Amino acid sequence: MNAQFPLPGQSGDPRGYIALPPDGLVVHVVDDDEAVRRSLALLLTSFGLTAETHDSAESLLARLDTLAPGCLVVDVRMPGMDGLDLQLALQERGCNYPVLVVTGHADVGLAVRAMKAGALDFIEKPYSDAELLASVRSALARVADTRHSGMIVEAARARIAVLTPRERDVLMRLVEGRPNKVIAHELGISPRTVEIHRSNMMEKLACRSLAEAVRLAIAAEFHKA
Repeated sequence: MNAQFPLPGQSGDPRGYIALPPDGLVVHVVDDDEAVRRSLALLLTSFGLTAETHDSAESLLARLDTLAPGCLVVDVRMPGMDGLDLQLALQERGCNYPVLVVTGHADVGLAVRAMKAGALDFIEKPYSDAELLASVRSALARVADTRHSGMIVEAARARIAVLTPRERDVLMRLVEGRPNKVIAHELGISPRTVEIHRSNMMEKLACRSLAEAVRLAIAAEFHKA
């Protein structure tokens, strides 16, 4: 079972839940206690975040293919699959959701195991609203940064994709620090032809300097191709 919660004062919205934030990130609350789920969801939405609740690790995994991006707030102890098992299952499926583990005092050892397995943070009960919100916002910021980095890579790759195979050959060697004469020798063409390819390449990439072109190639991970 999962649910999305309205912001205070928006219960009459026919959609039944607040619109996603501009970045589309959701805080997924996983806890077998309905009162805890609802309390956390209302806290998060009251601060402008979007929350979706799940009553078990299994229910979250069952809809993993359609799960909105964001982070997970997971109770470490639940019937059936516990928080650590959920974290490991997500890793096995290649899902990189930041996980925040909620633990009681007696479960700190288990929470530490979760941290060693890759959980972003653990929150010990009783926790303050400020503590929880700080951890959630840190997790969402990490997701947003990762998505932004991915967009930069894709944009750089799109610009490099317009180059001809020969222009790509020249760019690769420029990234490796080779001068025009060496590039000409390696490609079996004249230095003048290298200059022409280099000029065309710079124009297509909209780069004003070699340093800018090299930075673009590195951003696209072109040097690893």
